[in-house]
Amino acid sequence: MEKQNFTMMSMFILKGVTESPELQGPLFGMLLIIYISSAVGNLGIIILTHVDSKLQIPMYFFLRHLAVTDLGYSTSVGPKMLVNFVVELNTIPFYLCAAQLTFFLLFITCELFVLSAMSYDRYVAICKPLLYTVIMSQRACWVLVAVPYVYSIFVSLVVTIKIFTLSFCGYNIINHFFCDCIPLMSLLCSNTHEVELIIRFFATFDLISSLLVVLVSYLLILRAIFKMNSAEGRHKAFSTCGSHLTVVIIFYGTLIFMYVQPKSSKSFDTDKVSSIFYTLIIPMLNPLIYSLRNKDVKDALQRTWKKIYNIFS
Repeated sequence: MEKQNFTMMSMFILKGVTESPELQGPLFGMLLIIYISSAVGNLGIIILTHVDSKLQIPMYFFLRHLAVTDLGYSTSVGPKMLVNFVVELNTIPFYLCAAQLTFFLLFITCELFVLSAMSYDRYVAICKPLLYTVIMSQRACWVLVAVPYVYSIFVSLVVTIKIFTLSFCGYNIINHFFCDCIPLMSLLCSNTHEVELIIRFFATFDLISSLLVVLVSYLLILRAIFKMNSAEGRHKAFSTCGSHLTVVIIFYGTLIFMYVQPKSSKSFDTDKVSSIFYTLIIPMLNPLIYSLRNKDVKDALQRTWKKIYNIFS
């Protein structure tokens, strides 16, 4: 019977962001602008940090991969969500749903550890400036991003396979705008105890371990800053960390609000708002934060625009 239920489930119906007809148009327009801004901003960061010679340092190497992860998980969710606003029935095929969950988990998990790597990079730059080029070698930088990518692929595949090899009931309506773990598990007929433990373990480990690296790095950075005699040196150190710290606070703050709040106070509407924030708005904000607060990025952008203008003029 379980096997029959599993094979008969060929597609799911997504409830979407809202069921109110009067909100469909305004929300579609707003979310379309947000997604396009996010995609353009992150692609711009990826290209800029790759082509500009003055941005070929570890700090911008990690920023490029932060943009890759932002673009990755926003694109795994955004286009399908926008299509669902304009179609009559918001359906998603079984295997496309599995693929969406896989890529979303891959990039959202990877972002946690890329932010940790960026924190470590800032710690080395401020606390061990004389050894910076030795410690943050090209090989070390690649290891610090390759390990999170490999680990994130493992986590996303384990969770997705565990969920999609269980049997689903006849009810196939997902109360969300994309295929996320919790809404999917509510449709399972099988015992979900094992998969719940796996998800809880990975979520707890990823959040705590990555946040611990960030907190320790910034505690050591603060200690080093307070030991500086020069006010100019302290200001420079704070400005170096400002953009990254802003991104960390927004990203971790949203995740903690969503996953640590008591179950009694949670609702699917609250989850949808939180999900929109971290799947679409944060990926849009990150390039803006680094562009507006970072002189090197602004200068690189001006140089690139001048090169493009000279080519076409």
